[in-house]
Amino acid sequence: MAPRITDALKTVFIFIILSSVFTCSAGDSENDRDFEFCGKWRNGGKALKLTYNLSPGCAPILISANESSLSIEGQITAQCNKSGVISLDQSGPPTGTHFCLFWEPLLDQLQLQVGGETHKLCEPAGLQQSCCTNLSPSSNEPETSYGIINGSIKGDVLTSKSLAAYGFFGESINCKEQFCDKAIKGPTQVNMIEEAVMRSETVGSVELPCALSSVVVMKEDFQGSDIVLTASPGLPPESIPSIHLPPSLRPPTKTSVKVVCTIFKNSSFFQEGGMSIVDNVVGISVENEIIRDLSEPIRIGFHHRAIHRTFSRKCVSWDTRKDPLKVNWLDDGCLTKQKGEKETECHCNHLTYFTVLVEMEPRPVRHLLALTAITSLGCAVSVISCLALIIFLCRKRKCKEQSIPIHLGLAMSLLFLNLLFFLTGTLANLGEEALCRWVGAGLHYALLSSFTWMALEVFQTFRLVYLVFTPPLKPYIWGLIGFGFPALPVVTLAMVGDIYGVREVAPSDDVSNPYQMCWMKNNHKALLAHYFTNVTVLAILVFSGLVMLFLVYRQIRRRDEWKQNQVAFLSIWGLSCLFGTTWGLTFLNFGPLSDIILFLSCILNSFQGFFLVLRFYMLGWMRKQTGGSTLGTSSTGSTRQHMLQPQEKS
Repeated sequence: MAPRITDALKTVFIFIILSSVFTCSAGDSENDRDFEFCGKWRNGGKALKLTYNLSPGCAPILISANESSLSIEGQITAQCNKSGVISLDQSGPPTGTHFCLFWEPLLDQLQLQVGGETHKLCEPAGLQQSCCTNLSPSSNEPETSYGIINGSIKGDVLTSKSLAAYGFFGESINCKEQFCDKAIKGPTQVNMIEEAVMRSETVGSVELPCALSSVVVMKEDFQGSDIVLTASPGLPPESIPSIHLPPSLRPPTKTSVKVVCTIFKNSSFFQEGGMSIVDNVVGISVENEIIRDLSEPIRIGFHHRAIHRTFSRKCVSWDTRKDPLKVNWLDDGCLTKQKGEKETECHCNHLTYFTVLVEMEPRPVRHLLALTAITSLGCAVSVISCLALIIFLCRKRKCKEQSIPIHLGLAMSLLFLNLLFFLTGTLANLGEEALCRWVGAGLHYALLSSFTWMALEVFQTFRLVYLVFTPPLKPYIWGLIGFGFPALPVVTLAMVGDIYGVREVAPSDDVSNPYQMCWMKNNHKALLAHYFTNVTVLAILVFSGLVMLFLVYRQIRRRDEWKQNQVAFLSIWGLSCLFGTTWGLTFLNFGPLSDIILFLSCILNSFQGFFLVLRFYMLGWMRKQTGGSTLGTSSTGSTRQHMLQPQEKS
């Protein structure tokens, strides 16, 4: 029984070793871009000649030598079908004549170097779809006096003996696809694509699975060119960039030179941390030239998905002068022209790889220190103001004014919002991720609750003007709406996860030292949550608030009370300034006035609690000046008393 177990273990062990050998061998010869076989041709020192007989296919190829002839024959090419004899104008030295055979399957090019001279046996015939590659040694002829010594593949010596011939066999593969797989494994390999297209002797469009190229020949009469690339399955027509080559691109010292424009279909290896490539990467290169400081820039029009204005985009080029192992995008030498949300045009004065980068994080904030100081001061003042207002409204509850519960709910939500916003920076720097998630969720809830109570304030004014005889709602109904409704989206987002946490806001003058706060994170889920909750609710609040206030104004503007009493005007003005429209300034944060809008929004929103108290105080003071009753010093009470009283008496 033991010998059987031993034999079985030996079999398994041998199988594992063989599997490892075959795996390593396959990995070493994996779809080489080219084949290079070199050696020394030991000949008789007489007149030498080169003979070749090549035909399409993927059968074994034989490289043989004798005292006067070096021969290459077999089926290895895709289109080349040639044979002939070439006389070599030299005699072989006693130590042997060095030679190398180069085979590039993608270009279908075969050339032989003998004694310092190059003979092209097969000229480049364009990029091949199917080709013969992965050449491996098959059988070698026995040792002989005249033949090939020190035969090697890419520098690896096969044997030091003198053999009459070397045989190799290959396999037929999808050459374009396999070439792309190797070319896009890293940024150091990407130039292989443009080099291959440049050397393929093709003019016009050249398509690969990973790229789409166009080759243009610039002659002496070159007056510029607009590159038109045909769409392919990997590139929809609407996403293909437009490229304009200026006349200054042609080197004045050359009468004819090629330029290659390439659109890369897969740009994932061009990505850089913190940035996102919008769509395509375009590479432009001139044959054997380094082009920079063009008098007229090249123009590349990128057509991409819609980019929201809160994300900055810029045209960049790949700086190949630094570490070639690292993708390094720079905006030097490129001018960005935004032509709408879905189009960006780049004007660049040099040649390399170009694209449009979008900052995944919101753009750095200008004057962040000043804005933070204003916000902190405003939040502190608003907290004190809201506390005073809550005490005041609690004392007024005995008046049974139906709007007091709404004012009280707004004051409480603003108190909670300003208090959390005042403390969020300190809490974020404590390093407790769990705590910051709770604070972020609480801050989001307070914001949505404040929006809801603002909407209820405006609705109550509309209700008192248009729905005079409707019975008042119970205070708990207002509380259920104002405090209960905002909890639904916040609880849902908290259950989804990875929404709330530490948020970094980078100042424009020192992006390496960001301000930290507890809020929504910087990721796609949090961004979607922001748009579907905050932006949507704010848009509804601003739009509906303005509509309702306009309807209220239209209803009361013809009454005598409107002309006689400024309290009513101040009430309407207060509602329009406080409830929603100040937050609506965020929609105007773009263009040359963005800094002014940002400061104005920061001041109005952070001091909102103070303005709310100031408004109540001014209403009460003006009512005393006009000899009115102090009952209903709230906005809606004043509106009802001074504008609706004649209607109610009638």
